[in-house]
Amino acid sequence: MSSSDIAISVRGLSKSYTLSHDGMKRPSFREVVVDRITHPLKKLRTETFWALKDVSFDVKKGEVLGVIGRNGAGKSTLLKVLSRIVEPTTGEADLFGRVGSLLEVGTGFHPELTGRENVFLNGAILGMRREEIRRQFDAIVAFAEVERFLDTPVKRYSSGMYVRLAFAVAAHLNPEILIVDEVLAVGDAQFQKKCIGKMGEVAKDGRTVLFVSHNTAAIQSLCTSASLFSSGRLIESGPVNEVILKYLQSTADQERQELANRVDRQGNGNLIMTEFSATAGAGGVGVMCGAPVRFEIRYRSKTSLRNVHISIGFLNPFGEGALYVSNEVAGSSFEEVPAEGSLNCCFDKLPLLPGTYAVNLYCTVNGVVADWVQQAAQVTVEDGDFFGSGKLPPKGYGSLAVPHTWEVTG
Repeated sequence: MSSSDIAISVRGLSKSYTLSHDGMKRPSFREVVVDRITHPLKKLRTETFWALKDVSFDVKKGEVLGVIGRNGAGKSTLLKVLSRIVEPTTGEADLFGRVGSLLEVGTGFHPELTGRENVFLNGAILGMRREEIRRQFDAIVAFAEVERFLDTPVKRYSSGMYVRLAFAVAAHLNPEILIVDEVLAVGDAQFQKKCIGKMGEVAKDGRTVLFVSHNTAAIQSLCTSASLFSSGRLIESGPVNEVILKYLQSTADQERQELANRVDRQGNGNLIMTEFSATAGAGGVGVMCGAPVRFEIRYRSKTSLRNVHISIGFLNPFGEGALYVSNEVAGSSFEEVPAEGSLNCCFDKLPLLPGTYAVNLYCTVNGVVADWVQQAAQVTVEDGDFFGSGKLPPKGYGSLAVPHTWEVTG
């Protein structure tokens, strides 16, 4: 690969942070002040945390690179370094071309300025002339669907409006390199599909895209290659499907069933899901296709609650929906639940075919999202005898075993 083919070159990149530790409990401001006065010579215990460690890779011009890994793997830190938001501790990163970044909702927007003014401001930051921005202006507004609020200060925008306009600006102002973090989760399904399509158009124009997402289906459909990060290190790079399978195998080995301390959740917190577990029924030794199973979601709230709806989404190894269950769909109404307990979903015969599935959990109270945890856990389904014939469908033909009968007519 010649140097003229390179859009991004990263060499020995590391980023460290210093963490302070002074006891197990995080002290209040008052406690810190009092402690400094009464113990002025006391040394504060610190720890060096490496968010990135000795990362090296190249991205070719026109390549669409998907970056995947568990939370805390270093993905977002990498993009912040590449976007010049934070400085690396060691190493270097060179980007050859104008960069458009969309790392979190509203990054680069001035809250007091209107949507119209922010479009021109972001274009100027990217180094574009006013005439260039004006030529793209109508396309940006049409994509973002914020015409009615164009002259409203963006501080009054909803998160969905914010991210639609931010993405439209980043994608339409013709950067040679487009860097997109996990912001698409803020939009609805139609907007996410629209964004994926636009990034595909950007890639077809020969521009370079770096895309961080937990949505492996989006990575698979959009990206030409992928990189897997874990604990700040680059573990593997290569063809998309191979890297995704490596990632799914690693997450299966590190199932995270405890949910109480998860910070990557959405909702108003009126109900918090604290644990997810899968238990084989009828004396079974594991979760098996065709066997009884109970999925238990432990929760807590401040008071008893009414009108609670809970759902579980199972995703196949490529992030596609394999099975969706909810008490509302099943006609099981939870008119009132105690302040603490568990919500259980039971199967007499689990229809999921053998494999490893990611689990998304979603809960509403009185129609309002209370808690939403994506990639909450992993469930591995073993071979079973769903049909009582000792046989299951061959791999590659869906994710579900469906009861059916055959007959001969003449």
